[in-house]
Amino acid sequence: MPHFPKPAAGSWTEHYPELGTAPVDYNDSIDPAHYEAEREAIFKRTWLNVGRVESVPKVGSYFTKELAAADTSLIIVRGKDKQIRAFHNVCRHRGNKLVWNDYPGEEVKGTCRQFTCKYHAWRYDLAGELTFIQQEEEFFDVDKADYGLKSVRCEVWEGFVFVNLDPDAAPLTDYLGEMAKGLEGYPFHEMTEVYSYRAEIGSNWKLFIDAFAEFYHAPVLHQKQAVKDEADKLFSYGYEALHYKLDGPHSMISSWGGMSPPKDPKMVKPIERVLRSGLFGPWDRPDIDGLDDLPPSLNPARHKAWGSDSFVLFPNFMLLVWAPGWYLTYHYWPTAVDRHVFEASLYFVPPKNARERLGHELAAVTFKEYALQDANTLEATQTMLKGRAVTEFPLNDQEILLRHLHKVARDHVKEHSDAAAR
Repeated sequence: MPHFPKPAAGSWTEHYPELGTAPVDYNDSIDPAHYEAEREAIFKRTWLNVGRVESVPKVGSYFTKELAAADTSLIIVRGKDKQIRAFHNVCRHRGNKLVWNDYPGEEVKGTCRQFTCKYHAWRYDLAGELTFIQQEEEFFDVDKADYGLKSVRCEVWEGFVFVNLDPDAAPLTDYLGEMAKGLEGYPFHEMTEVYSYRAEIGSNWKLFIDAFAEFYHAPVLHQKQAVKDEADKLFSYGYEALHYKLDGPHSMISSWGGMSPPKDPKMVKPIERVLRSGLFGPWDRPDIDGLDDLPPSLNPARHKAWGSDSFVLFPNFMLLVWAPGWYLTYHYWPTAVDRHVFEASLYFVPPKNARERLGHELAAVTFKEYALQDANTLEATQTMLKGRAVTEFPLNDQEILLRHLHKVARDHVKEHSDAAAR
């Protein structure tokens, strides 16, 4: 395992003195009152990624998104003018959920010309305008122009669709900042073969972000992902990252290349050698433009050993870009102080042959295995935090993104509370 230089300040954490180096209080992950405050201060007032433009490829394409933390469900739809819009998923007549199939709590997707309420058949066009009222003559001076669907701020960045329930929020690009701007131009649009997983996790949403925002745990928890000799080396040497960066509420960690491809094929398992793929994804770059001249936020250290960058876009969206030319997304959707829905998707350039397809599938199932390892540990963490025997924990220099995440979340809660008190 190579070792990489720290900044002149002596450590990455000390490079950002506003973070401090004291133990971090994890009451924010177990206190129901704090969770309720997060819902108001964060999930109802920040930009949330809900998917990609490929999910609404043509006029009339739509999907719904359940936002339990914000007490709503949304419809994301592409209108006749090709614009993508978001609406609260509620009929203006008596509040029935407008778009759902067999079970109201389940997300759905499809294509339609209009939305029709299952309860009394009120209809809305793709721009959210009310177009039909069943037995309209029975109502009292109702103007359909006054009863369209309630819209939600919706903007697109690099093909990623974001929503914000705060109508007065700053534009998306302002919120994402310079670090995200430095990702613009990467060929996300070329990577349209998608493998997705979804699971209900018995932990606070921040704890799972913590798990994927550091790799200090990797040589220990994920030992069996490598052959024994390589696992022993990783455990003996430990882990260090190439680079860390904080940018407003967002952050990133840049990592070495791991085993994609391995320096020695014997480092990995036989199936990985055959399919030229594994935990770190396919070994071979796809034949597309945009992978040689990387945008500035990728591999910021410009290190030859670079393998992947993990971006935490506050509050609950992680974007991981891998050197061979593929990417991952993680989402963490809170449903209670001690529960959340975890979503993960792997994006590849469509394969040209069967071996490439199997390589993608191997990467996808291998990812699922190590994600389950993390999730299992998190539920054990949540059960012990709940007892409050210990609530403050020392974080090391490699856990800088964790320290930053908890500070940013607490700061949002405090700022909202202070504003409400004025």
